[in-house]
Amino acid sequence: MYVDAPPGIKADQLSVTIRTDRLRIGLKGADRYFIDEATYGKVKPAESSWYLDDSGIISIVLAKVYRGETWEAALGGAQRSDPTLQAASQEQIRKDLMLERFQEENPGFDFRGAEFNGAVPDPRTFMGGIGYK
Repeated sequence: MYVDAPPGIKADQLSVTIRTDRLRIGLKGADRYFIDEATYGKVKPAESSWYLDDSGIISIVLAKVYRGETWEAALGGAQRSDPTLQAASQEQIRKDLMLERFQEENPGFDFRGAEFNGAVPDPRTFMGGIGYK
């Protein structure tokens, strides 16, 4: 996810805390965070990261505990306004995760142009589920 940092801020002035169930972003020494939200699902803090780029954007990578799990948003407080768009987005995420799973299970094959007939299966449960954590 990407967050605009306050103007003129340097990375060493930021306090970014990634926990299993929560993301907090603020300024060091401040009494509150400008983002303090529950994550949509469980996160691996040790495998997650963040950085501040030269244009003032904080880039955050949250590593999911359960690979193949689809999230509606990175943070649990986010609301979706159009259920049709949400369903289409979820379908695309499932497709991307299935193709990633196929690629990892079959490293010699190229699945970039693969298509699914009908609904895309859930990558966490399809044919015994994901065999890795």
